[in-house]
Amino acid sequence: MSEVLFVAGRMGAVVKYIGSKRALLPWIEDVVGRIAAIDPLREAVDLFSGSARVGHALKRMGLRVTANDLYAYAVTLARALVEADALSYPKERLEPILARLQALEGRAGWFTRTYCQASRYFQPHNGAKIEAIREAIELESAGDEHLRAILLCSLLLAADRVDSTTGIQMAYLKRWAPRSYHRLTLTYPPLLPGAGRAIQGDALEIAPQLEADLFYLDPPYNQHSYLGNYHLWETLVRWDKPATYGVARKRADVREHKSPFNSKRRAKGAMEKLLGSLRSKHLLLSFNNEGFLSMAELKALLKDWGYVICLERPYRRYVGARIGIYNPQGQKVGRVSHTENREFLFVATQSKRVQQALLTLAR
Repeated sequence: MSEVLFVAGRMGAVVKYIGSKRALLPWIEDVVGRIAAIDPLREAVDLFSGSARVGHALKRMGLRVTANDLYAYAVTLARALVEADALSYPKERLEPILARLQALEGRAGWFTRTYCQASRYFQPHNGAKIEAIREAIELESAGDEHLRAILLCSLLLAADRVDSTTGIQMAYLKRWAPRSYHRLTLTYPPLLPGAGRAIQGDALEIAPQLEADLFYLDPPYNQHSYLGNYHLWETLVRWDKPATYGVARKRADVREHKSPFNSKRRAKGAMEKLLGSLRSKHLLLSFNNEGFLSMAELKALLKDWGYVICLERPYRRYVGARIGIYNPQGQKVGRVSHTENREFLFVATQSKRVQQALLTLAR
């Protein structure tokens, strides 16, 4: 495509995700649109794709997107929402498959025991339904990786609508959330027409191999790993019945996988290495004031790109930070310190014209 083209509508269903840019997406889209109006964009990379919300939005705007993430659940979401072509997987093709999966009787097993009884992320009737559907997805997809990803995406979205958490899986609610009583229901995911690409790898290793007009970076900000926050989704996708630990029944490998971005000592070096490896004309970096790196440090790291603009705005923290999270004994886990932070969107560009166009947003 020759340039970014806005398409009406917003992304519908998406999993609850800490750091998700749902409320900030119009802001990001506006900045990308202003860049594209001056320097037409064709290719984009979403290097830490997570829930795939931003990659999906960039694809909807007309860009050919490469979405990367280290974890299986995030790559699966990207394979469905960024890579898969809706023209090849239309509703009329998917709905009979979803109907067959929906009609399955629940089958309680390891997943139900672990996440509905030993812990309480889902009501047992929904846990059993999740198990039956997850087992059947491998047969229904029959080796078609895009179909498998789309069906898994539908299951993740359905499970997310009936969970009993505040949006992260470090713990669950003291009492069953009202939505957890609802029946798990599969729906057609918000697929888009057109091509894209989903890849799986460490951002520091993958980045030097990629080149695009625009890179979007949303790295971990602090010590909390995304695998720890979303271990259920990783298990649901990998379906590997891992060893678990603690009240939250996290995967044992959560203890092993630590990104340098989750380390206060190593985060700055990791960011410096990453930024030095990118090949692009424009860069968007999402961060916030709760991260290990300050605004001044990030500006200094970005200065070699040429022109740097820092945009910021207030943002309500995730709901768990406002109401608290409870363990099975009804005890609050942690302490609420504050309910709002500052979100930063850094734009680094080689174009003086782009900088001038965005300066009005920084005032």
